Amino acid sequence: MLLATDLDGTFLGGKMEDRLRLYRLIKANRDIQLVFVTGRGLESVLPLLSDALIPVPDFIIADVGATVVNGHTLEAIEPLQSEIEEKWPKTYAIRSELEEIPQLSYQHVPQQRRSSFYYESDVDRERVQQVADKYDCDIITSADRYLDLLPKGVNKGTTLRTLIEFLNIPADQVMVAGDTLNDLALFQIGFNGVAVGKSESSLLDAINELDTAYRAEAAGAGGILEYMATHSPFQQLIRSERKTSPKGKPKKSGQLVMVYHRLPFEKESINGKTVRVAPKSPNGIIPSLLGLFEKGRSGLWIGEEALQEDGHAVPNQLVDETRYPNLVASTISLSKEDIDQFYRVFSKEAFWPTIFSFVDKAKFNHEDWDHYLHINRLFADRVAREADEGALVWIHEYNLWMVPSFLKTMRPDLKIGFFHHTAFPAADIFNIIPWRKEIIGSLLLCDFISFHIPRYVENFVDVIRSHTPFKVVKKVGVANQFLTYSCALGVDQMTKVIEVDGRQIRLGAQPVGVNRDHIQHILNDGGIRDDIEQLKAMKVESGITRIISVERLDYVKGPLEKIQAFGEFLEEYPEFRGKIELVNVCTPPSQGMTIYDEIRDQVNQAVGEINGKFATMNWNPIQYFYRALPFEEVVKQYALSDIAWITPLRDGLNLVAKEYIATHGLLDTSGILVLSEFAGASVELPYAILTNPYDRKSMKESLLKALVMEPGEAQLRARRLYEHIEHYDIHFWGRDFVNELEKSVKQR
Repeated sequence: MLLATDLDGTFLGGKMEDRLRLYRLIKANRDIQLVFVTGRGLESVLPLLSDALIPVPDFIIADVGATVVNGHTLEAIEPLQSEIEEKWPKTYAIRSELEEIPQLSYQHVPQQRRSSFYYESDVDRERVQQVADKYDCDIITSADRYLDLLPKGVNKGTTLRTLIEFLNIPADQVMVAGDTLNDLALFQIGFNGVAVGKSESSLLDAINELDTAYRAEAAGAGGILEYMATHSPFQQLIRSERKTSPKGKPKKSGQLVMVYHRLPFEKESINGKTVRVAPKSPNGIIPSLLGLFEKGRSGLWIGEEALQEDGHAVPNQLVDETRYPNLVASTISLSKEDIDQFYRVFSKEAFWPTIFSFVDKAKFNHEDWDHYLHINRLFADRVAREADEGALVWIHEYNLWMVPSFLKTMRPDLKIGFFHHTAFPAADIFNIIPWRKEIIGSLLLCDFISFHIPRYVENFVDVIRSHTPFKVVKKVGVANQFLTYSCALGVDQMTKVIEVDGRQIRLGAQPVGVNRDHIQHILNDGGIRDDIEQLKAMKVESGITRIISVERLDYVKGPLEKIQAFGEFLEEYPEFRGKIELVNVCTPPSQGMTIYDEIRDQVNQAVGEINGKFATMNWNPIQYFYRALPFEEVVKQYALSDIAWITPLRDGLNLVAKEYIATHGLLDTSGILVLSEFAGASVELPYAILTNPYDRKSMKESLLKALVMEPGEAQLRARRLYEHIEHYDIHFWGRDFVNELEKSVKQR
């Protein structure tokens, strides 16, 4: 069997799920010979040959039929190519005469043995015909834009027919596929074929009387599959594929596109070479998002990665064909300098401090803003080029605030959702950003915008209020999930739907949850469980109460303020000396981020001073770890700690607090949580002890309250906290966001 197919709009077109299915079908059946038949020059086909997703063709007919080569060796097929060469007129003479005709412009693309032009509708067709007749050529047009002159008798169809005769393949074993008038010749040579969905009307009109031509409903690769399902001999392949496919497939959903600066891979060194592999650890945001694709949902994940040492961009690849069969990762390759300027410099020095209300640390550079726009445009371009029609697009984080502004104009059919993993500040803070109007204008092109908690939603609405008229369509009460009073970030109602310029936009508060199942898996490990029991026994024998604090080194986390408060606590309550210890795990920032050097040095000095002042031969008040610990070790420390003292000055949410609760809930122990009321999670966790990290007295009193709490009260609080995070886990968060985005689509 032989499939001869056009590329753009046909073999490379349609839904990604259909493309992957067709490509797998061809790869799995050696009886199918694949021929690319394209108007592209051979050079522009070469990148497809290194794309692991696309099957390598057995033959390539390029240059609208003027070039024919072996797809594996790229050697010309003789004597076919020689016959074409003999018919070829004077290329440069034709080009010179055509360039003199107004409304014609030469296509500066890789091309051999052809004269290809762009043409406008009012081109002097009679004059073009005169040039064609002079050199004994045919005129071939497509898409009302492209025009080719080729020797008479040389086109996609005649070259394909000659190749099939050369290969001695029976006509009833051949199938052709195309979508533009440029492909008409494929249908005129007597083989059965399909004009895929969304083909040019001129092609459909031209094949209307051909009994051998089928008009498909599905676009691109889906149209080819549609035809195969109803026409032998390919029909048998489709039947066999269906028999071997997994049973009980879920109801089909539209494609979901993840747009995140991070890719869903881990890196391993194999034989001295760094390779990308699917994530092994299910902990964290990315593995949880991957779970949305486990049942075969069609997906595209767009993220950035440093350019390879050889300077080549990373091709698209499947993330994990077994677990996520229809999820493709599309990499935007950036230089290290681009990544540093975009993320480590501008995003962290301009937006990060503003988002968390540390305006005195914000640095705004207009050249960096131009670079930020450039990177956001790259992301938008990639989504626009690769997303299915009508796909749901989920954009993550402030690094990509401007993607909607570019994307909506390029692909108005897409439905855009945006989630902020950080806090969102009040209007008087946010509005110090010089580009605030552009950012808000971009976000208002989304269909759904979500934050961790209702307070951030209301801050966003206040920012909109300072920029443009809008109408509040719907507000909802939030008391069923969030604290509304008696906390710094509480609100009783949240704006749910607004209308701007006639468009309705949904808003949401969806705090990220923890992967409770993964923590359970760690705790079920026999070795880890034994370690916990042994260390607990030693701790009980020592009589020391352990206080845990885990955070990334960042001034917004308030590491210095906590250390200083602990020092004062030991000064004021000497009875606790030798009886408590603070285990402070501080994860270093990304390499090259010098803005945290000062706070690192201050923390180191404060820890040294307190240990130097209060330590004894048998006791150190602070165990300070300035390194990233494996998550298994962190869970172990959670289990061994009686109190978690989580006191960021500002925090969008704080997953550490929830991980601590989950660990003790699964162990049925009564860990006590002391939490900053300026962490987003504070409005979710009413049974935590809330503290004000800006008030040293509050910090010390909240720690004292935890230390002297009755066991019964501690156990009750721990149980109630666990009930909440068990329900609103990471899987709930992912599903809830997608459901809200789908609702926004129906609402329009």
